Amino acid sequence: MDVTTYRSYRDLPPVAGITSIEEAARLGFSIDDCVSRLKRHHWAWKRLHEIFLKRLTAEPIYELKMAFSLHAHYCAEHAAAWRKRVGEMREPPLGLDTAPNAALDAFFDEILAAPTTPELLAGIYQHALPALRAAIARHMAETNRLVDHPSFRICRFALIEIDEMIAFGERAVLCLEAPSEHAGPNVLTALLAAAGRLEGSAPPMGELQRHHSLEPHVYVKTPRRDERFRDSYNMGVHAEAFLYDEKFPALPKTLMMYYKRLREIDVPEMMASIIVETAGQPWPYYVDMTRQLWDEARHAIMGEVGFVRAGLDWRKFIRINHTWSLALNTQLTPLERHAVLYFIEQGLMPKTGKRFEWETGVASGDPYSAMIQDYDWADEVLHARIGRDWYVKAMGDTAKATAYGDKCWSQVTIDWESYRREGLTQHENWWPAAYTEWCRVHGETPDPAILAFHVNYGAARADLQKLSTSG
Repeated sequence: MDVTTYRSYRDLPPVAGITSIEEAARLGFSIDDCVSRLKRHHWAWKRLHEIFLKRLTAEPIYELKMAFSLHAHYCAEHAAAWRKRVGEMREPPLGLDTAPNAALDAFFDEILAAPTTPELLAGIYQHALPALRAAIARHMAETNRLVDHPSFRICRFALIEIDEMIAFGERAVLCLEAPSEHAGPNVLTALLAAAGRLEGSAPPMGELQRHHSLEPHVYVKTPRRDERFRDSYNMGVHAEAFLYDEKFPALPKTLMMYYKRLREIDVPEMMASIIVETAGQPWPYYVDMTRQLWDEARHAIMGEVGFVRAGLDWRKFIRINHTWSLALNTQLTPLERHAVLYFIEQGLMPKTGKRFEWETGVASGDPYSAMIQDYDWADEVLHARIGRDWYVKAMGDTAKATAYGDKCWSQVTIDWESYRREGLTQHENWWPAAYTEWCRVHGETPDPAILAFHVNYGAARADLQKLSTSG
């Protein structure tokens, strides 16, 4: 009897259905070889996570900012799976925070330092992710599916999201200006060759060379927006003042909630700076914080879709400011930013916070508004837990953490009047035009009281300090 003639009972699927007896009997990687490859995969996930976050805040194109948020979340999750797997394979200490190969590390440095968005996209989506995909596919083909099934499984799941990211990148590269002729792609190809492919399975060829990364990349934490975000300093509409005013009906309040959701674009811009500038934390910290960052980006997209569904072109009628992320990123330390984030999240938990927004969505009769507020509320409960797990524990107790967050938030200057004096904005009250257009689309007659809504910011500055956040 041999592996080609052996039969299971009544020809039931052998080996728990994961492969054939013949495949299970062949030789695959040793533990040392397997771990060596997995460490290189992990380094790719870790460096891609870093690249997405370090380029997110200053990337002006909204769709890319949102995609970087999602793809950073994917990378953090997969890096965690790889770290766990390596830890299962007789490998203490794990050595996962040290570059496994100098040429491979330089490869990711080159992508991070790409001087233009098209070159950045080409580096990520046409070089790094395809190389990682090929490395993982080779691992799946060459390892023994039975003895190394835990590795095979995480690889199989990872390919689903790698393919999704590559598909996004292929479309994005086609939509944007093609990279000019430069040495970048040749350098990336040469660095992978010098590394012996991403997983190190080929003989190293050539020498380590750099192009864009001759000088270390400098992280830019000043948020940038594309041309659709006109008047980014505009603070002419106080959404919360309208939302919490009981004399206004629920249905038009959905527009203000869509505005609040889309305005959450500034939370990933700010959270990226916390994550990037907070080194030395356990990897679960980066997993949780990046999950929250993606949730906040998801909320912004929910607001965008809400406006589209309501027939209102936000690009024409709505002014989405970046004053919150700008102020926190330029005025506070990473710990102070996290303190403010936690403090604001605690204010969203009472019945006047996320529950109120969900109840308003339900009362409006707009099922989409009710649905997104339902999920937004659930997400914020999760975010409060993340704050307790990482920020509060670091501070010592809830009272101290809350008091420090209040102190840090009170120090933030969002001086709306100085923006006017400096000619950055006239604080246009865009609400009447937006509301009128929404009424026109839906065949409604504008309510004069709603049409006239405006807040005198000089009289509302105290409220503004606590309510001007994206929430």
